[in-house]
Formats: sequence, C-alpha cells, structure tokens
Amino acid sequence: MLGRYYEDFTVGDTYHHPLGRTISEADNTWFTLLTLNTNQSHFNADYAAGTPYKKLLVNSTLTVAIVTGISVPDVSQHAFANLGWEEIKMPNPVFVGDTIYARSTVLDLRESKSRPYAGIVKVFTTGFNQDGVDVITWTRTMLTYKRGHGPSSAP
Repeated sequence: MLGRYYEDFTVGDTYHHPLGRTISEADNTWFTLLTLNTNQSHFNADYAAGTPYKKLLVNSTLTVAIVTGISVPDVSQHAFANLGWEEIKMPNPVFVGDTIYARSTVLDLRESKSRPYAGIVKVFTTGFNQDGVDVITWTRTMLTYKRGHGPSSAP
C-alpha cells in the first residue's frame, strides 16, 4: 500500500523520503518561463555571473514544488486538501546540478471537527542538497483521509 492514512501517523515520527531529484538547467529554465518569473538570475548565465552567486540560481518555487513532490508518498498520498504551508524558509541557495532530498517530521495530529472521515496532519519538512546542507524548510498542514474512506485506487 502506498501512502499513509490519518491513523498511520504518530507525532514525532520522521520520514526520510527515499527519492532524490537532481535539478537540470532545463528544469529551471522551463519552470521559470512557465511561471512567468522574469528574474534573469534563473535563466541568463551572463546576468547571473554578475550576482553574488556567480551562477544560475534555481527558481525557489521550483524547489518548493520538488520537495513537496518528494514528500508525497510519505505524508500526503491520501490527503485531499492542503490547508497551508507556513514559514517557508530558504537558508541556502539551490543551483543547477544540485540533488535535493527531504525528510519530514510529524508535529501534530487532530481529528477534523467537520469531516468525521478525515484528520488534520501537520508536518515539518526539510529539503537538503547532496552535501547535507539545508536549502528549504516549512510547516505544512493537510486534511487526510482516515482508513476506509476516500476514493478507491484503480487496479
């Protein structure tokens, strides 16, 4: 079975998400253009050479998207609503060629007052690069199905 239902979470548990993702220049350029981000530090190497980093900087919302995706099998496979991301912090930059990994710790669980078939799961997620340097952190809250509820998976 893929993913956890509300009852499968325990406060204090930490999940070391098994997949990593190396970010290519194409990933960064396409995502930046797709989202209409016109900051040239993401797609113009000549411009980026004049910044303090001296090279292309990965679009920070791409980092959010990749770390969220990496965490799905462990923390939100059976969620049906994201209630919020809080305190997104990016303590260190991400560059083209970096490989991103992540881990999440369960902070809080509570029954939904309005949806008896669901519970609210709150996790703290950290994304880090191939050198173990933290590049992003956040707190995320999701509305998650209880076991036996929610749509069935196709065979």
